[in-house]
Amino acid sequence: MAESDNGSEVSPTAAGRDSASAAVASPVKAKARALLELETTSASAAAASESSEARVDDGNIQEAESSLREGLSLNYEEARALLGRLEYQRGNVEAALRVFDGIDLQAAIQRFQPSLSEKPPSKRSNKLRSDSSNSGSQHAASLVLEAIYLKSMSLQKLGKAMEAAQQCRSVLDAVESIFQRGIPDVMVEQKLQETVSKSVELLPELWKQAGAYQEALASYRRALLSQWNLDDDCCTRIQKRFAVFLLYGGVEASPPSLASQPEGSYVPKNNLEEAILLLMIILKKWYLGKTHWDPSVMEHLTFALSLCGQTSVLAKHLEEVLPGIYPRTGRWYSLALCNYAASHNEAALNLLRKLLNKNESPGDIMALLLAAKLCSSDYSVASEGVEYARRAVTNVDSSDGHLKSAALHFLGSCLAKKSRIATSDHQRSLLQTESLKALSEAISLDRHNPDLIYDMGIEYAEQRNMQAALKCAKEFIDATGGSVSKGWRLLSLVLSAQQRYSEAEVVTDAALDETTKWEQGPLLRIKAKLKVAQSLPMEAVEAYRALLALVQAQRKAYGTIKNVTEEVDDKVSEFEVWQGLANLYASLSYWRDAEICLQKAKALKSFSATTLHAEGYTREVREQTQDALAIYFNAVSTELEHVPSKVSIGALLSKQGPKYLPVARSFLSDALRHEPMNRMAWFYLGKVHKHDGRLADAADCFQAASMLEESDPIESFRSL
Repeated sequence: MAESDNGSEVSPTAAGRDSASAAVASPVKAKARALLELETTSASAAAASESSEARVDDGNIQEAESSLREGLSLNYEEARALLGRLEYQRGNVEAALRVFDGIDLQAAIQRFQPSLSEKPPSKRSNKLRSDSSNSGSQHAASLVLEAIYLKSMSLQKLGKAMEAAQQCRSVLDAVESIFQRGIPDVMVEQKLQETVSKSVELLPELWKQAGAYQEALASYRRALLSQWNLDDDCCTRIQKRFAVFLLYGGVEASPPSLASQPEGSYVPKNNLEEAILLLMIILKKWYLGKTHWDPSVMEHLTFALSLCGQTSVLAKHLEEVLPGIYPRTGRWYSLALCNYAASHNEAALNLLRKLLNKNESPGDIMALLLAAKLCSSDYSVASEGVEYARRAVTNVDSSDGHLKSAALHFLGSCLAKKSRIATSDHQRSLLQTESLKALSEAISLDRHNPDLIYDMGIEYAEQRNMQAALKCAKEFIDATGGSVSKGWRLLSLVLSAQQRYSEAEVVTDAALDETTKWEQGPLLRIKAKLKVAQSLPMEAVEAYRALLALVQAQRKAYGTIKNVTEEVDDKVSEFEVWQGLANLYASLSYWRDAEICLQKAKALKSFSATTLHAEGYTREVREQTQDALAIYFNAVSTELEHVPSKVSIGALLSKQGPKYLPVARSFLSDALRHEPMNRMAWFYLGKVHKHDGRLADAADCFQAASMLEESDPIESFRSL
């Protein structure tokens, strides 16, 4: 026990022990106390070395250093570290650099390493000496390491980024050499930890400034994988900067080493995956209250997940953000965008309905446009889309031609969709006229919009104005440079509707040369149907075989799980190919081959109206009328609006005698309500009227069928 402050006596034995401890500890205590005083008050240190630190240059560095060493009992490196720090704080960067150049970091490491890396003795008698020695060594290490860090900062300010990075790296190498098991969570001096944290954070930035991007990547990973005892805020800053560098740096990083990962942990395969992982870790920290909210993190995550098409994952993270961060209308709109990108149109539209409620934001232009766009792709909500589009046209600023053009575009598309399900010819004609008017106004505001030109071409084609449709198709190909396959497909179908099959085939071959292998499916399907139209069945079979090989190769490349966006991206499914082959073999009376193809199609889709219709057709041509009729009814039961099955039922019933004519007429009329341009429905309806004695009506139906046959494409324009 040491001597008490009031001077009371102690035993001789205790006094001897205390004097021995004091003799050992007093130099260390004095040195530590001096260092602490210098760090907390630079004024007292400046006063202690006033004569030597008035102005440092090459001539008086040694003198100033000697004064510090004698006055404060510091060694060579510590004295220079103090002197250089004071010069750096005064803004004398070059003078500080000259002082720092004299520090031998390796010698300092060798001196600090035994006292900091070894375990302190466990005996109680040595506790005072070990704690005092460790504390003094940490102060000294902190002083020298801070000096090298400041040297790195000085070099950075002088524009020497590469040298600065090398000096900063030497700080971290020294720390790893001193603390071989990583920096412990406790008993580490605050100043030393601050220096380490600053160095870890600075090093990647210096490598980036020096243009050494691979070194920067390695430094980021070293910062996050090594045990630096960083606080949550520092670690979060490093993770965010690393994620930003991976996303926008333009440098392809190799995957992290498996040796540095715990067993069973997820290892990112590329920049994008690694950036997403880092950003998700930051968000998780925020959810747990370990860091503050940073809106830019969500912005970067939005960009990254959008690039890889994982917008449903983004929607989940947006939903997890606590209330109050985003306005709820803004959150609903963002979630709607995510769901739309993931092809969850119904969920997206429900969110927009909430947003556009009269009690929320009924005049939000962007939400109105998105809602109209969603409705334009679905017949059942086309009327709702018309209302959204009209509200957008009304609310949009008249000076903003682009937004007004977009609103008119969606209005025209919704009107066109609505016309497809009109209950009367008069209403259909009015809606088609309004649709063309809206699209024309949109084009007048945005003449070079390829999507507008394409939709205008589709509408002209649906109304059988083939010359105007042909012109739009050519304009679209010119506007896109032939890089979008749907323009070539539209042109091929328009030419086929004009019975110009050889020209359509030339266009299709040219499109196949212009598009990539994976995008050739719809074009190969058109080519096969063109061969059928030209009575070249064997060449059609070869085209279908090429298409089947492509589809199967795609399935192997992307897996057997069907992507939800497959239909949106106009991919051809294997089911469609087998179905097309079955129809082709049935038309050639190759019944065995047709049945094999149908079985293949059924294996892929058990309950399909299309497959049932093809099976019914094979029975019909073999004069198995009752079986065929039963199968057609099953097809309609499977899909209530399946037009080909309704036409086949009407055709078969019209041959069964007068008492079945009303039923046949009902089926054929219903088919025409869903598909007014179906020439076979008009033809068989004419035959029903003829058998029923309505010759004038029959003549009108036959005339309509004849006119439609002259402009009937090999594939419906609705397939585009």
